[in-house]
Amino acid sequence: MSVVFVRRWIIAFIVALGVIFIISLSLRKSDDGQDLGDIPSESFEWIDIENLTEYRQCRNSVQGAFLIVDERGFVCKRSDLSASGCCHSDGDSTKQFYCGNCQMNNCCSVYEHCVSCCLDPKKKLLLQEVISIWRASPNVIYKSVKDQFEFCLTKCRTSSKSVWHENSYKDRRYKYCFGLTPPEFAPFN
Repeated sequence: MSVVFVRRWIIAFIVALGVIFIISLSLRKSDDGQDLGDIPSESFEWIDIENLTEYRQCRNSVQGAFLIVDERGFVCKRSDLSASGCCHSDGDSTKQFYCGNCQMNNCCSVYEHCVSCCLDPKKKLLLQEVISIWRASPNVIYKSVKDQFEFCLTKCRTSSKSVWHENSYKDRRYKYCFGLTPPEFAPFN
């Protein structure tokens, strides 16, 4: 046997071991039997928004420069935000489940208004339909949403359905959507 022939067999053997190792890693199960590549689907919990009070700690949208929306569906100016993170329900700028800057297709011109409108209990059937579609998606973010506040925060962010060719909005004004219908193409003015 020649040295070249032996080297080729050794290299082939090492490559075969590497392939077997990679395949075994991809098929391996975790201790609880779940595929390691799977994202755990957290259970979704509907919060009774109408029974939440501002006298408790509230989650809110945090990032708005001028407006904030809290988990109770109140949208307000930062000046009407309490130390607990809730919008003061009697604040001058405070509105609950505000859809004033939203269209019939549930696309809004202001992110915080989109979240507030999305949280309206009257929209629960629509949200349940959208969530069932989301749950079938392999997207990690969709599976990590735990309640309707997190859902609305996530869904109202600009999605790929709001853009055209990945670099321009279909509708530059109404780009924050939470429903099943993406924004329509709007003429550029």
